Order: sequence, then structure tokens, then C-alpha cells
Amino acid sequence: MNMENVFRYYEFSDFFQDESNTFNGNTIAFTELNEQHFLIFEKEEEKYHLYVSKFSSKESIGKEPPKILELLVKHYDKSLPEHRIILRKYLY
Repeated sequence: MNMENVFRYYEFSDFFQDESNTFNGNTIAFTELNEQHFLIFEKEEEKYHLYVSKFSSKESIGKEPPKILELLVKHYDKSLPEHRIILRKYLY
């Protein structure tokens, strides 16, 4: 599954190592909803999980635990309309 188009289209950051121990040592990428709320994709091997989160600032992402973290989609699959709808719901 090529997720690169999803990440580019929704302007997610490049993936980087989570150092906060929130995402089990996996890599994460984020996009900003506002100055404290973010969507995060966690990459676990070749699977992606989508979260909505709250941090004090975007500089805290991957360094500090989030204030709020909610799993929206486990094993995100861009071919499933319900997964795409959840992502768009937060970005539009």
C-alpha cells in the first residue's frame, strides 16, 4: 500500500523516531490541525495507525507524551472509504 500520496496530500511531516515512549519506539509523522491539535500517523512495520492528539506545541511531538491521544484508525487503509472519511473529517 503506497501511503506516500496520502502523506503528501495532507501535508504530513516526514517520519521521525518517537522519543517519548508513547508510540512504542515506532516512527511517526504529523500534520497540524491548530497550534495544539495534530493528526499523527504511527508506522508500525508496514502498518499505519492514525491518531488525533493534543500537545503543548508541535516541537513537543515525539519528545513529550501528548496531553490527549485518541486512536482513530488502527491499520489505516487508504482504499477503505470509511478510513478516508475519518481522515478528511479532521482536515476539512
